[in-house]
Amino acid sequence: MVGKNIKRYRENKKMTQDDLATKLNVTRQAVSNWETEKTQPDIETLHKIAQILEISIEEIIYGEKRNSARDINIKIVKNATKGVSFGAGLAMVISYFKWQSIGWAIIHGLLNWIYVIYYVIRYGWS
Repeated sequence: MVGKNIKRYRENKKMTQDDLATKLNVTRQAVSNWETEKTQPDIETLHKIAQILEISIEEIIYGEKRNSARDINIKIVKNATKGVSFGAGLAMVISYFKWQSIGWAIIHGLLNWIYVIYYVIRYGWS
């Protein structure tokens, strides 16, 4: 898997095995062995390959950039905010039609947002 990824990213950069080998101070045969999965580069060499190919080590190992926990948390918070906004709006509409009063609708919407503020203070965004 690592070798195939090295080859793919190297070819994307329009580099030959010789070009990569020269930049890494290794033989072309070493690059060939990595790409055919006969041997594996060490971690230091992986780091150099990533720098030369302008990618992360994760991309060499997994073939793609993985989402970090922070990215996932941001996505969850955005979805939660949309859900709370929808819930607050729905509560306001239902309150208005049930009691025929805009006052009750506003109170329900405000209570919903007070809960959100409490949740953020208590548990934080992440």
